[in-house]
This record gives sequence, structure tokens and C-alpha cells, in this order.
Amino acid sequence: MRFVTFIKNNQQRLGLMAGDDQVIDLAELNRRYMKAGAAPYLSGMQEFIEAGGAAVALAKKAAKYVDGRDEDGQKKLRQGGALYKASQVKIISPIPRPAKNVVLLGVNYKEHIEEGARARSIELKYPEAPVFFTKPKTSVIGHMGKVVHWKATEKLDYEVELAVVMGRKGRDIPKDKVYDYIVGYTICLDMTARDLQRKHGQWFKGKSLDTYCPLGPWIVHKSALPNPQELRLICRVNGETMQDDRTSNMIFDIATTIEALSAGMTLEPGEIISTGTPSGVGFARVPPFFLKPGDKVEADIESIGVLQVEIAAAP
Repeated sequence: MRFVTFIKNNQQRLGLMAGDDQVIDLAELNRRYMKAGAAPYLSGMQEFIEAGGAAVALAKKAAKYVDGRDEDGQKKLRQGGALYKASQVKIISPIPRPAKNVVLLGVNYKEHIEEGARARSIELKYPEAPVFFTKPKTSVIGHMGKVVHWKATEKLDYEVELAVVMGRKGRDIPKDKVYDYIVGYTICLDMTARDLQRKHGQWFKGKSLDTYCPLGPWIVHKSALPNPQELRLICRVNGETMQDDRTSNMIFDIATTIEALSAGMTLEPGEIISTGTPSGVGFARVPPFFLKPGDKVEADIESIGVLQVEIAAAP
């Protein structure tokens, strides 16, 4: 199951992908056709995630209901506003306005650490524990969004990452229980102003400008990804492959990361945790490569999909 947030008639709606080219409006399908009773958790993605098993069970029934209709039946659903062609709607970030900052993991692939050390002529050192930083909710945009090349930076870079979406509230989560707390996975593009990152001596400012956290295009339920530690992730710029690696090469895997992050700190439903990027980033290439207005960036993760954005000039 792939859960989406989409816009139709200037309204944000909660959806479920039906195949690759149709979107189910979960609230409208339930109200007009399934009549499964009051379901306030269909009002948005955050409410849906917080509802847990009841929401997922209804989504499964919705998928089965639509799949059981023949072409005429699906046509009636489209006429009734419960089913859309994907081209008829605008898919945005699955959680357009996260309740908390997005948490990201730095230096989590060995080859990325090595390329960074070479590019900056610094001592090679691997982390002994996960390195965390955050991006504010104001940095979040969705699929086919515009990443603004703000005048504050001359060195805009890309980083493809697998992001985890929490489904339950938890603190001090043991490694062997981590996956019980996850609802699903999405794609994150950790856009970075390298010059600001160096200037300020830490990562928050250079990675937190408006539009610098593209997420999407949807959340894939964990049942569809039984082994998220064995996924290929690729980043392309204008069709050229820049990053290509596997999540199996993380230094700190998902379970270790969430165990460490949740130690003494409460994680909540809908919280997004991005797990770091592999080698191939622009600043470490020879010669260095930085994004410019008009560039198209694609983050492609196996079994999830492709998140695409365009670099736009500052207004």
C-alpha cells in the first residue's frame, strides 16, 4: 500500500494508490460507497497514522473494494469523486506539515565519509555513534516541487536518502522492537547549501532553507518492504546517475539508529527519520558539481518509487 496526500479542487485529501495511475480518495470512497462508519482519521495523513491499525485495515478494504470493480464500476467511482487518474490530481508531500522537525542522520555510509574527507583534505574518521541533525517543517515540499536556489548560497547540493515514518509513540525503543513502531517508508532529498554548512560550523542552517526537504512521493506501508536494509537508492541530475548504492551499506542500520535516537527521547506517530546518504554528492566530485536553476533531480529508491524536483531561481 502506498499512501499519498493529494490536492483536488484546492483541498488536501488523503489517498491510496491503486496501481500506478489511479488514486483512491479514502474519505470519499468510505462516505459514498463503503459506508464503514465514521472515520475521522481519513481527514489527513497525520490523523491516519495516529489511528494505527484501524486506519490501515480500512485502507486495505478500500483497495480490495476498488480492485473488485470492473471498468464500468471504476468509472462510476471516478464520476463520484472517489477515484482519480493520477494525472488529474497534484500529489504533494505525504506529510505536508510535519508536527515536529524532520530528523536526519549524517555520515552514515563509509564511502560518503571517505569522499568528504578527500574533498576537504581532512582526517578520515568514522562516527562511533549515529550523528543526528534536523530540518524544520518549513523546508518540506513534495513530488514535482520546486527547490529554490536561494541567493544565500552558491553551492547547492543533493543527497538521496531512505526515510522512515514512525507509526507509534515510543521512548527507549529496543533494537529488536523498532520495526513494531514503524508505519512505512518514503524518500527524502536532503538538499544542502554547502557554503552555509561550512560557514556556520554545523549542519542545521545549510540544510534547512525553505524547500530543502523534498519528501515523497508517498509512504509505502512496511508490509510491502519486509527488508528495507536491502534497497538500491539512486540520485540522478538531468538524467545522469550521480549516486548509486544500497541501504545494506549503512554504517548504522535502521534498528540501531532508532534505538539510539529514542534513548530518553520520545518519538511520535508521523515523525520522519531520514537515514543518511551514500557517496556521489556534488561537492566531493572532481571537479565539484553544484546545482543550478533548471536542473531536475530524481531520487529513486527500489520498491518505493521516484521523487522528482526541479531547481528554481530565487524570486
